[in-house]
Amino acid sequence: MKRFLLAMCVTVLLPGMGASVRADDAEAKAVLDKAIKALGGEEKLAKADKYTLKSKGTVSINNMEIEFTVKGTMQGLDHYRSEFEGTIDGNPIKVVSVLNGDKAWRRVGDNTMELDDEGLATEKRTVYVQAATSTLLPLKGKDFKLEKAADEKVDDKAAAVVKVTGPDGKPFTLFFDKESGLPVKMTTKTRGFMGEEVDQESVYSNYKEFDGIKRAAKVSIKRDGAKFLEQDITEFKVLDKLDADTFAEPQ
Repeated sequence: MKRFLLAMCVTVLLPGMGASVRADDAEAKAVLDKAIKALGGEEKLAKADKYTLKSKGTVSINNMEIEFTVKGTMQGLDHYRSEFEGTIDGNPIKVVSVLNGDKAWRRVGDNTMELDDEGLATEKRTVYVQAATSTLLPLKGKDFKLEKAADEKVDDKAAAVVKVTGPDGKPFTLFFDKESGLPVKMTTKTRGFMGEEVDQESVYSNYKEFDGIKRAAKVSIKRDGAKFLEQDITEFKVLDKLDADTFAEPQ
């Protein structure tokens, strides 16, 4: 059961905050352009189509606090590999998750399974949403629709709000600090461990510069208002190329 719960949670341990969008709303486009500039500019962000990162943190599952480390590798919006290592009750465990376009696998210990259609769809959405909050460039493409919403406050600071509809027709909302332009929060609906729909809130903070690009070095996630994840990004590297087997079925 513990392995099952851990495997189910691994897809949220992505390198939060990259993508392609149709800016139907001039105000939303202006907010997005300011954010892209704040993160390092379009030229630098365009080079971050492929990258690796390392992170560490804790995830809360069934009243258990699990410490973890993750090495993630991303290419575009539909290729991702994560290597999760954690400890449950003193027992080490490793989970490898891979998304390769229209196929996805998860390996827990020595057992590998290919995700079914529903699992694949969930994995695709998880990856593209997280990637879209990374470089923001995908949000300027034809597969996304943007709409400016009323400003709100995040941690008592004014934030511009943009509602986004993704390529699968499902929405999520991004919040940008009015002063700096940086992304500070994302809200969306996702699937819980038992397949139920839950509200997820991701807060981005402690921005640092990696390879000339600003990234939130801290990501905090709540599900239905309860603490779920605390994650610190410790390393981020833009890559020119990847090994051919990076997104192959994990062995």
